[in-house]
Amino acid sequence: MVSRARVACPNCGPKLEALDWLEPLARVTKRLAESVARMCKVMPIKHVAEHYNLHWSTVKEIDKAYLKQELEPAKRGNVRLLLMDEFAIHKGHRYATVIMDAATKRVLWVGKGHRREDVRPFFEWLGKRRCNRIQAAGMDMWPAFEAEVRMHCPNAEIVFDQFHIVANFGKDVIDKVRTSEVYRVKDDKAARELIKGSKWNLLGNWVNLPDRKTKIQLNELLESNQALMTVYVMKDALKALWGYTREGWARKAWETWLEMAQSSGLKPLQRFAKNLCKRIDGILAHCRWKLNTSVVEGVNNKIKVIKRTAYGYRDEEYFFLKIRAAFPGNP
Repeated sequence: MVSRARVACPNCGPKLEALDWLEPLARVTKRLAESVARMCKVMPIKHVAEHYNLHWSTVKEIDKAYLKQELEPAKRGNVRLLLMDEFAIHKGHRYATVIMDAATKRVLWVGKGHRREDVRPFFEWLGKRRCNRIQAAGMDMWPAFEAEVRMHCPNAEIVFDQFHIVANFGKDVIDKVRTSEVYRVKDDKAARELIKGSKWNLLGNWVNLPDRKTKIQLNELLESNQALMTVYVMKDALKALWGYTREGWARKAWETWLEMAQSSGLKPLQRFAKNLCKRIDGILAHCRWKLNTSVVEGVNNKIKVIKRTAYGYRDEEYFFLKIRAAFPGNP
């Protein structure tokens, strides 16, 4: 308990003595609050609260106030290259969007949702002059991201990421062909079980298969099934597009891949190739801009760790501040 003098000012009326080590209406001293905020950078709130014998919500509010002071107003800086991706914040397809400066690896903005109107506040915060300076933006093929970048950043090239496109190929082509092949050989129990158990081997990379036995099983499957052999080879050929450094060579490789897809006779592959035709300029743009969202995928993994450490966050504003604080970027 601290005693404070109360004085009667002839001009202002009754006043309470000001203490430089105590914020107005605060329940803890500045020194304790600073110590709590420092410890929250390396420990979960629960453990910090137990250490100082404070309530969980008190520690959280202290940390949130210090994060706001540290991060806001955020410095927009001289941003030229963007990376955009979404991550799940709750079960049930509830997403948030994270946007990074590709050059410094700094998280510029985190916002709830991944629709166009959800992402628009970032570009409004960045400002028209800085938006015009954006040269390229790396992303997956989510239409909302592409549309907003084209609307606000007229000088920016869209660069589609290899990871997401190949992942979509696995889901929309390999998985559907595999399912149809399971149905086709439904009367052959051994063949059906072999195809059903091959999902992750078909989706993965050959070099990442766990052992020699798995590689032999995959070889046997591909040798005995023409459709699965086709989509497996086409997956590797699609990934090879990102290995080119000259757009002319990459475009020729794409035209060869497209012709093979159209003549394959596999409807899932043909549909995927038709949809990819609309985005081919964004794929070939990687020859000029070496952007990929693997950095953002790393951020997403770190976000999962932050969520697990706190057993989830009910205060989304606080959660987004913790994400930004975890990725201040390179100096």
